Amino acid sequence: MTTSSRTWFITGTSSGFGRALTEKLLARGDRVAATLRKTGALDDLKARHGDRLWIATLDVTDAVAVRGVVDRAFADLGRIDVVLNNAGYGLVGAGEEVSDDQIRHQIDTNLIGSIQVIRAALPHLRAQGGGRILQVSSAGGQIAFPALSLYHASKWGIEGFVEAVAQEVAPFNIVFTIVEPGATQTQFGSSLISAPPTPAYDATPVGDIRRAFAANAFPIVGDAAKMADAMIEVVTRDPAPKRLALGSDTYTMVRAALVERLTALDAQKDIALSVDADA
Repeated sequence: MTTSSRTWFITGTSSGFGRALTEKLLARGDRVAATLRKTGALDDLKARHGDRLWIATLDVTDAVAVRGVVDRAFADLGRIDVVLNNAGYGLVGAGEEVSDDQIRHQIDTNLIGSIQVIRAALPHLRAQGGGRILQVSSAGGQIAFPALSLYHASKWGIEGFVEAVAQEVAPFNIVFTIVEPGATQTQFGSSLISAPPTPAYDATPVGDIRRAFAANAFPIVGDAAKMADAMIEVVTRDPAPKRLALGSDTYTMVRAALVERLTALDAQKDIALSVDADA
């Protein structure tokens, strides 16, 4: 390794951002502890890069397994500089259409799974004097579309968790960045899980979104390789940005949502101030 190389722990590396990041990091001389659910998906990279690629099978919905794998990665590699929470998927369906099992699995994977990886890593990062954590969220952690309510719940939830924990661990030199990609050329669309449609929603925005996904009609402006490069580069920034918006669609939609939210808040300022207790 070169003096500037780093060691990364990345979840969800069998495809998409996780795979792209693992390839790029190994090519530049870094070490990667890669977790995945599909055994053998990184065998080609292991054959090429040997001991610089550490692989473990992990389902992030298994909290006991998360702790075991994270502990083992730190023990085997000695130091991990960057933890990158990437595992996740999308669930399509109106709030009343999705099943109880689908709700639980979406939250267990995208929200609780990410929380447990962070919780497992924090004691190690504290002990070594600090480190970076990149939490992959989405433009959907700041905005919302119909038919994606549970996905948005998971992404808005993990952003709130990170906002608070980042303040808790800042004294230990542990720094977070929330990564918010927009629509990207990855396999995210092919991994979507759909709830059985309810006919009442066919002629509503839920139906429109469902048909757009089925027809691949959403414009894809994000380049996955360029976004992976941006995630790698952001760990060199000091101070680290709290959020990293990736894609022109993310920038445009999130900015519009924030402006609308601020405008609505300002319009209610008199109500907010009027309910304070009398002096």
